[in-house]
Amino acid sequence: MISQLIEKIQKTKAPVCVGLDPMLSYIPEHITKKALNDHGETLEGAAEAVWQFNKEIIDHTYDLIPAVKPQIAMYEQFGIEGLSVYKRTVDYCRQKGLIVIGDVKRGDIGSTSAAYATGHLGHVQVGSRALSGLGADFMTVNPYFGTDGVKPFVDVCNQEDKGLFVLVKTSNPSSGEFQDKLIDGRPLYELVAEKVVEWGNASMDGDYSNVGAVVGATYPEMSRILRKLMPKTYFLVPGYGAQGGTAEDLKPCFNQDGLGAIVNSSRGIIAAYKQEKYAAFGAEHFGEASRQAVADMVADINRVL
Repeated sequence: MISQLIEKIQKTKAPVCVGLDPMLSYIPEHITKKALNDHGETLEGAAEAVWQFNKEIIDHTYDLIPAVKPQIAMYEQFGIEGLSVYKRTVDYCRQKGLIVIGDVKRGDIGSTSAAYATGHLGHVQVGSRALSGLGADFMTVNPYFGTDGVKPFVDVCNQEDKGLFVLVKTSNPSSGEFQDKLIDGRPLYELVAEKVVEWGNASMDGDYSNVGAVVGATYPEMSRILRKLMPKTYFLVPGYGAQGGTAEDLKPCFNQDGLGAIVNSSRGIIAAYKQEKYAAFGAEHFGEASRQAVADMVADINRVL
């Protein structure tokens, strides 16, 4: 699967993914108003507004980007109706030729991990039929359970040609409370990185592994260390833009071949129309604002690379 992502990155010349993390506060009033008029002030109405918002952004950006990353919590907050829209969004993105990274941060052990992996990436056996559940191409995984927790995900990836991004050094300010703690004189994130390489060796797909790593843009010096520790591991990089990461901060995440990382932006893209820079588009043309924000992000990153 990572080879397919790399092919799309090279084709679009855009090492970026759009985070489809909708909040009702991001959605223009004309969309929310129509959805609630049609369905009432219900979870169904909220979910319909999310769907219409997502579709507009996808339609305006799919030809510029290789991938999207829907964050499942933004859908789960609306219950079953929200999960239905998550699935609808995943399917629509794949119809548009996009790679879908399900940002679900799952982690457990044994059959529970296997069930998570099956639900998000694989096929579940129902009688004589093998059926896809949520149908993403990649998913994010929490490594806290160690090999017992991650191996079932890797096994499903190998069966289905899918991929993972394992949390290694996240972009949030308090990540260091655990991730930077020294174990035998080394920060924990380095030890996790070495395990990611070990797990990834069982799932190579060309020059890179299907087992990637989440490495935040907000800690460039740590990114530089992790890039050396994980030369064949693809990085999913949050933290650009709204969280403070700059294009210059991203450079250590990439290899000399210009590959090795895909950079996420969520509200900086999907809520671009709310920024002063894109205000001229107006709420009615929020999809066009998102398209321009993608183009600007791609140019910014390629300028540094």
